[in-house]
Amino acid sequence: QVQLVESGGGLVQPGGSLRLSCAASGSIFGIYAMGWYRQAPGKQRELVAVITTSSTTNYADSVKGRFTISRDSAKNTVYLQMNSLKPEDTAVYYCNANSYKIYWGQGTQVTVSS
Repeated sequence: QVQLVESGGGLVQPGGSLRLSCAASGSIFGIYAMGWYRQAPGKQRELVAVITTSSTTNYADSVKGRFTISRDSAKNTVYLQMNSLKPEDTAVYYCNANSYKIYWGQGTQVTVSS
């Protein structure tokens, strides 16, 4: 089993920044990719960004140039730096880990509002 604990969400004004963290623990050796998804009210969960163990990254078009995903292997932690936030970025953000199973964190709320 893999446990994922997210932190860093909150309320921010448009144009502001937040950094989300996701710490993985447990049976982490089989993980080959980790990512961030988000789900806004009334919408489906969507991919935001993903990073592999070789540090290959992929982003949703809506966040390219504004968000950066990174990883610290020594801390088993993945980060999502979010800059130039927009109201449409408001959602619950979920950390995701892929091994022979898919694991999810509990989610952290990000609200972008003035």
